[in-house]
Amino acid sequence: MRDNLDHPTLTTMLGTPVVDASGTPRGRVRDLAVGTGADAGKVAGLVLKSRNGMELVSATEVTRTPSGALELRANASVRTLNELDNFILLRQDLLDRQIIDVHGRKVVRVNDVDLGWFQTNGVEDLRVCEVEVGVRGAMRRLLVGLLPKQTLISFARRLPARVIPWEFVDMIEIDPARRVKLNIEHERLAQLHPSDIADILEDLPPAEREAVLTTLDEEVAAEALEEVDPRLQKSMLEGLDSETAAGIVEEMDPSAAADLLAELPEERSEAILEEMAPEDRQEVEELLEFREDSAAGRMTTSYVSVTVGATVADGIQALKDFDGDIETVTEIYLTDEGDVLRGVIPLSRLVLALPATRLNVLTERRIISCPADAHQNHVADLFDRYNLRALPVLDTRERLVGVIEADHVIAFLRGRH
Repeated sequence: MRDNLDHPTLTTMLGTPVVDASGTPRGRVRDLAVGTGADAGKVAGLVLKSRNGMELVSATEVTRTPSGALELRANASVRTLNELDNFILLRQDLLDRQIIDVHGRKVVRVNDVDLGWFQTNGVEDLRVCEVEVGVRGAMRRLLVGLLPKQTLISFARRLPARVIPWEFVDMIEIDPARRVKLNIEHERLAQLHPSDIADILEDLPPAEREAVLTTLDEEVAAEALEEVDPRLQKSMLEGLDSETAAGIVEEMDPSAAADLLAELPEERSEAILEEMAPEDRQEVEELLEFREDSAAGRMTTSYVSVTVGATVADGIQALKDFDGDIETVTEIYLTDEGDVLRGVIPLSRLVLALPATRLNVLTERRIISCPADAHQNHVADLFDRYNLRALPVLDTRERLVGVIEADHVIAFLRGRH
């Protein structure tokens, strides 16, 4: 959008004088009040700073004059601005705020707001068109008051524009205390990769992080939280009520959930566990008993296993029935009646074999595993030496108790450096 008199910006409108029909000054534009819901983006009124304090006049009751001032129509209604009015005040509530650019997958700062005058049934009304997040808006605000308005507009035109159309900003919800909450459209945000959502969360202030996290589906929120820097995971979870936190933790990998809860104060961790479903709680509580730096402390209890006599068809059905994150599964494990590990079958062998083929003929010739009490450094060495995708963890009786995935090792190595 180009800067001109038909398409002003918030910066160039602030301070504009407003006169009544007789030419008597009534005040200057202090802010713009924008509607929400069905009126989203429509400038509901101009906030004037006058002798009577802060007043509000409808944008449709104001006309532009050749001098650049704004003139109230005859019999225009001007009233005192009420703090409980359900408006967004662009200067107060949006300018300098951080918002999410969903398409750019990043957090950006609002430097200015582009507006436009439109004819509706013969009456001009003012609407928000774009949010400026680049250098053009920043320079315009820096130079306002130092250059004549037309010079400022001409100068800004020469700078590159970085804007987000208003319909893609999706903020906006304000309570009476004037706190801005991010009201991101679930579908667009949820389509991002969890690591992209994690980057966005890390760039937001704490209040906005919680607002975004709670708008997400619990499964998406869990995947994103697992990608967040561990130092921030704790504070983000502590900002949620126990029921909301439990819903997200239930969807996390049990190992990641246990690691996270272990970082919380015991009272807080217990409160979250109490809100979890019994089966999920038991899995996480068992993992909490292990040392964090041990193999058991790094493993997940979410894996696919079948009995020794199973066929390829049985293995495929087990994959279909698996309620964990199927994308993390790289192997199927064969166990006997006592849960002792008897074989490991890579998925690549499974998909190439006939359905009736017994899985025990597809197993790796040598099983690489580790004891539950092995130190995490030993685990990392095994992954490096044998180029593993996953590592089964055994108890003292050779029973399969969990699996360490490559992601768990990478997370440990990142935290070590």
